[in-house]
Amino acid sequence: MREVLQRWLGDEITGWSMGSFGAICEFTRLDGDPPAEWADRGTGVFTARGGIRFDRTEGVRALAWEMPSTKSERWFRHVEFLLPEAEARRPSRTGFHEIGVDHEAIRPEDRDMVLFDCGLAQANVEFCIRTRDAELIAALRENEGKLAGAPDNTAWPLMMARHPHRVALTAAGRCEVYQKIGGPDTDWKSPPGPHTHLLPKLLAAGRTHSANTPIPDGWLPVASLHPASPFALPDGTPRESFSREVWAHYTDLMEAHRAPEVKALREALARGQTGEDDAPVVDADEWPEDRPLPAGRHLRHAQRVWELERRFTGAA
Repeated sequence: MREVLQRWLGDEITGWSMGSFGAICEFTRLDGDPPAEWADRGTGVFTARGGIRFDRTEGVRALAWEMPSTKSERWFRHVEFLLPEAEARRPSRTGFHEIGVDHEAIRPEDRDMVLFDCGLAQANVEFCIRTRDAELIAALRENEGKLAGAPDNTAWPLMMARHPHRVALTAAGRCEVYQKIGGPDTDWKSPPGPHTHLLPKLLAAGRTHSANTPIPDGWLPVASLHPASPFALPDGTPRESFSREVWAHYTDLMEAHRAPEVKALREALARGQTGEDDAPVVDADEWPEDRPLPAGRHLRHAQRVWELERRFTGAA
């Protein structure tokens, strides 16, 4: 697994993230940025905008999966990195909590900063902020145990104004963002490149991951790899046409880490076997809570992606 991570951490067009359903740190590189530097500990990279590092690779499992878009004839590709649930679980604190000086920061120059867990009670990640700002540190200590964004949390508006680092800690490592928080100072837009999302509505669902992600029972996500889109540029601008080169860039990675049942389905489809036709594409995160999710939806999604790939690429 270490070799897989080193290969793709060094790939400039590939994105990464660590987090949960509603609290996430994302690491990407922008055109024109200096090359990322390799971390002096673990397996990781960083730029002036953010970084990601794996401190554990033993026992980590990769799961590649695809899903067609519900709004167009496009599809998404992801690779989740998983650990058994018992090994992936984090402290799951509620309310601000001081962890201490972050001696394990990715960059040596950040190892004197103080780390605070935002206390979002997420099973698979500690979503933290990190700072050396004395006033902010004092305010965070005064608000120990208070919920992020609560009306009586006087540290929250100061945090939004001072833009501390955000750090996602999982059982596999960490992802760090050094850029501004998307808020009043940024017209409520996340900056391009590494950024964070903290979405209360999604957090309220209490999930470690989207219901669309086919993670097997007994496992939890500790990191995600995001292949570059063959349909859009890194800033989201649509490409003039589908990029077969970008699609092919990840072919071997996806094939190596798909679930066995998806591999078997794709092999059967390649031999000419027909699957289910006209099955709906289900966005499970928008599915009514009082209705059970359709059985077998992940395999139907895999079939739809296989069909779209052949249409766009002419692959045999």
